[in-house]
Amino acid sequence: MIDPEAERKEILRQYRRILRYAKPFLKDNDAKIIKKAFNTSVEAHKDMRRKSGEPYIFHPLAVAQIAVEEIGLGTTSIVAALLHDVVEDTELEIADIEREFGPGVARIIEGLTKISGVFDYGTSQQAENFRKMLLTLSDDVRVILIKLADRLHNMRTLDSMPRHKQLKIASETMYLYAPLAHRLGLYAIKSELEDLYLKYTDTETYKDISNKIRQTRAARTKFIKDFLAPIEEELTRHGFKFTIKGRPKSIYSILKKIKKQNITFEEIYDLFAIRIILDVPYENEKAACWQAYSIITDFYQPNPDRLRDWVNTPKSNGYESLHTTVMSKSGQWVEVQIRTKRMDEIAERGYAAHWKYKAEGAVTESALEQWINKVRDMLEGNTANALEFMDEFRKNLFVEEVFVFTPKGELIILPDRATALDFAFEIHTQIGMHCLGAKVNQKLVPLSYRLRNGDQVEILTSQKQKPNEEWLTYVVTSKARSRIKEYLREERKYKSEIGKTMLDKRLLQLNISDTQANTNRLLAFFNVPSLQDLYYRIATGHIDVKNIKEVIFTAATDKTTSMLQPKSFDKEVQKIRGVNSDMLLIGEHTSNMNYRIAKCCNPIPGDEVFGFETGDEDIEIHRTNCVRAIELMSNYGHRIVKAKWIDQQELAFLAGIRIKGTDRVGLVNDLTKIISNSLKVNMRSITIDSHDGIFEGNIMVFVNDTGHLDRLIQRMGKVNGVLTVERFD
Repeated sequence: MIDPEAERKEILRQYRRILRYAKPFLKDNDAKIIKKAFNTSVEAHKDMRRKSGEPYIFHPLAVAQIAVEEIGLGTTSIVAALLHDVVEDTELEIADIEREFGPGVARIIEGLTKISGVFDYGTSQQAENFRKMLLTLSDDVRVILIKLADRLHNMRTLDSMPRHKQLKIASETMYLYAPLAHRLGLYAIKSELEDLYLKYTDTETYKDISNKIRQTRAARTKFIKDFLAPIEEELTRHGFKFTIKGRPKSIYSILKKIKKQNITFEEIYDLFAIRIILDVPYENEKAACWQAYSIITDFYQPNPDRLRDWVNTPKSNGYESLHTTVMSKSGQWVEVQIRTKRMDEIAERGYAAHWKYKAEGAVTESALEQWINKVRDMLEGNTANALEFMDEFRKNLFVEEVFVFTPKGELIILPDRATALDFAFEIHTQIGMHCLGAKVNQKLVPLSYRLRNGDQVEILTSQKQKPNEEWLTYVVTSKARSRIKEYLREERKYKSEIGKTMLDKRLLQLNISDTQANTNRLLAFFNVPSLQDLYYRIATGHIDVKNIKEVIFTAATDKTTSMLQPKSFDKEVQKIRGVNSDMLLIGEHTSNMNYRIAKCCNPIPGDEVFGFETGDEDIEIHRTNCVRAIELMSNYGHRIVKAKWIDQQELAFLAGIRIKGTDRVGLVNDLTKIISNSLKVNMRSITIDSHDGIFEGNIMVFVNDTGHLDRLIQRMGKVNGVLTVERFD
């Protein structure tokens, strides 16, 4: 039942809440402008409802609330957030917005409005939209920040969406928006987006970890209280004004740790971090942080390998903090983060807080601005298609950093795994193009040398040196990659023109006309995908023009058709695996399609799956938590098909089980008995490695479905000496 009066009251309550948070920074006319934007948005969306059934206006109001409360943006952003969907969904146009609210708001909304129209084959609408949005970065970074607020609210209200939409939106979020929030220093938003992604793609794991966190809450609270008591007393004695926050790590980061270190939830030693926030003037910040560090380590022994100093060398997204991991009296490791009020606000609110402090004169140009300038260069100099561009852009989002120096001692920050060649391009494009090698700490190293923190690098150049394909295998920065690709594209174009001239000359000699049919025969004979490739191969000598003979054009050949024949290998695998149309129910009207099981994640009946339309009219079945799922759903959302298992026959699917435990005589025999006898499972392979009384093993087995696999895992877990048993991809 819809109650218009209750809805009207709720809309006004949300609007007033926005004004309450905005009040501290409102100037002369600001409240009037916000009210005007609110009224415009209410009117534009008055007959629209969200999938959940609530009035559509709730969404722009929530986005504006996130922008002001959680990101710390100002009036222009509130207005843009309230109006961000009106151009896309209603009769209003950008020109109307500009006339009513000025060019600043109009520019932000234009950046947020999706592209409509036709796309080239091989590009992705999401990628094109994202590229357009990023192009506005050179004008206004608020476009990205409001887009993040919009995406956060969409993720918080994903419950009302159909399953396939949930998967697509969650994967797109993980692929692009979480890394972007990380890069812009919005840690709280990044963590929430990651957790929500997990909630919708791997619900069981999400619930399992959140239940474990909830169950340990009381014990954790008591532990933190005891741990902090002496520190609080000592900080107060030294005259510090401070606040302390203690919270568990995000669910997603806990899962990442479990997978990366191959440990259980109970084994994670720094499950929660304690944050000490000091209230001190800007000029005393560094000294105060180190003094607090000294107080903490007087009480608790620090782990020397776990000290991270981002106070003296902040991360490139502006993050500043001092991290140490110390041993508590009860034998547990605890991560302690020491920072000031200003540092904490920048850590929570990233770019928006950075601007606030810059206006107050507390911060000079930060590494964050330098990164945004790099993105601008990348956008202006990038000629790749949208998907290629997205890939390049992502590589620069989620990376650790390496700090190196020029011969004159200037600090250069590069992504982790950067090489001497990346360093050369960072100094100057021309130095990169002619880079011959480098001297690192006075020693000669190759271009592919991977830089380490503290390296001092001198680049050696030669005018004869030119980029080649191999260079792309060891550069990691987008600047280096895009410049090398640009050069290789131009080089290929130039070579292709030479190859075309050589081919035309040869065809003239043979008196063969340049028709489409003859071109097709040539492509089929030399098995090359395009004319450009043929020209290039002729120019580089991979194809000798003397081998182009009359017989190619006169002999009856069926090579043209054979090249287009689909591979029969997948169908053979289908037969062997027994995957047929009776087993998979895909979409609504696709029961006649060919299916194949994706090799990257080996789904089995019982797993949550989705279908992906490949280019050859087949459907590839992936698990929803497959490592490739995020990328496929983000870039090719239109090719995702709903898929689920229906009652299957007694067929066998390959699954991997990893076991760990303490070694003893007869252990392998006990395990194989359970596998072969009690559950009638066929085993394909078993490898067990024992070292110092501890064993680790991988077993590949054929099972019917996830229930069958779970029963097997439970029984194996009861074998004497076995500590952990888990499925792996």
